[in-house]
Amino acid sequence: MSNEHDPIPLSALQHWCYCPRQCALIHVEQAFAENVHTLRGQAVHARVDAPGFEVRTGVRVERSLPIWNDRLGLIGKADVVEFLADDTPYPVEYKHGSRRKSARIAACDDLQVAAQALCLEEMTARPIREGAIYYATSKRRRVVTIDNALRAAVEAAVDQVRAMIEDGFVPPPANDERCRECSLFDLCQPGPVADRASTHVALSHLFDPES
Repeated sequence: MSNEHDPIPLSALQHWCYCPRQCALIHVEQAFAENVHTLRGQAVHARVDAPGFEVRTGVRVERSLPIWNDRLGLIGKADVVEFLADDTPYPVEYKHGSRRKSARIAACDDLQVAAQALCLEEMTARPIREGAIYYATSKRRRVVTIDNALRAAVEAAVDQVRAMIEDGFVPPPANDERCRECSLFDLCQPGPVADRASTHVALSHLFDPES
């Protein structure tokens, strides 16, 4: 990573994937608010957020493990990393709820696990082909294959998040179904802000003969 760039928190990639405006409000404007979903997430992470390790049937399990990738400029913590018999890391991200997630949320969760895998690969010099999401409500895992497409998606997301943070840019709101579940709904004001943006565009073309 170039010294001219500050590291990006791993959580920013998941925020950006879900909604670029949400990411900017948190990581550019330093705004945050809680709702029932964030509180449930905190409850799920209460156990794995305590650093420590244990050994289960030959597998070393590390909790709240600090991880980083200097090439990409990423830093953060992995909920759980299982080190297999050959010391290959296996990242496991904990989420509240069940495996019945929307395609958008599932894709963002996959991106987060893949980013953790890229960090662990650089740290351990071992290839990682798989990770998992553990859903607390259903107590089941969903395997995430760390393929070339997902790796490329992580690198693209890093570039876009870094550009947004360094430019201090806050994108316009999505103003769609994502907003109903977002803890930043009141801070974001997606409806009024979207209305103002569309009005501004309309006014800017009002006297444009080519419009």
